[in-house]
Amino acid sequence: MAIILDHDTRLVVAGLTGSEGRFHGLRNRAYGTNLVAGVTPGKGGQEVEGVPVYDTVAEAVDEAGANTSLIFVPARFAVDAIYEAVDAGIGTVICITEHIPAHDMLRAYTYFRGQGTTMIGPNCPGVLSPGKANAGIIPAEIFSEGSVGLVSRSGTLTYQIGHELTQLGLGNSTIVGIGGDPVVGSSFVDVLAKFEADEQTELIVLVGEIGGDEEEKAAAYVAEHVTKPVLAYIAGFSAPSGKTMGHAGAIISGSSGTAQGKKEALEARGIAVGTTPTEVAQMVAERMK
Repeated sequence: MAIILDHDTRLVVAGLTGSEGRFHGLRNRAYGTNLVAGVTPGKGGQEVEGVPVYDTVAEAVDEAGANTSLIFVPARFAVDAIYEAVDAGIGTVICITEHIPAHDMLRAYTYFRGQGTTMIGPNCPGVLSPGKANAGIIPAEIFSEGSVGLVSRSGTLTYQIGHELTQLGLGNSTIVGIGGDPVVGSSFVDVLAKFEADEQTELIVLVGEIGGDEEEKAAAYVAEHVTKPVLAYIAGFSAPSGKTMGHAGAIISGSSGTAQGKKEALEARGIAVGTTPTEVAQMVAERMK
């Protein structure tokens, strides 16, 4: 079992005819993901290495049976691509695009949450269920299948921790990069709930960073609703106040959103926090013995 992606995933890539969409879409297919279609308005009828391209997502759903949309569309068009996927009945939408205005995502968030769509991103690396399916830019070859669920606001830290787990002989059930923007489709709490219900996942690793209060909300949720062990890592202990660090959502406002504050909130709920990604992987190995 896995969350979000599995062997039944039928992927449509919005922007498959573009350089990024083509490169990563075909890499996802090479991994074993069932890539059934691409969508680029005005290019319907074309193919990308045997993958049919449609003008609309609705056509990809009707003719190719797509149920998951991966969005590689420029920021000015990405929100429309989200709306289009939701309106076509797509159950899972994964948006890689960065630089989508926060107010546009706020409006979209209200819409897709009301439709029951699982939305991951934007500004995220995607989702990987090792041995089953990959949708996004996660380098799947450095991960292995196992029972550790990993949810993160950071892409590269996710890769590092997952790779170190592999080196320790451990694997992942699913890796979810929720994205680093102020407004994202799925929160830590949303993904934690899915991992709690997942039979394959035995332990959960949460990778947070400065800015916002999602980690604090996650800590409170774990204390009340999660029975599986949870470990964490927070990036940004050296980040200066008032300066955006990498992600649009990684900004400290006064005393709010600091790495230390998040660490304390997690530890107060019994969640051990590692000081480095390597330490977190070693902590997982100890717990999994």
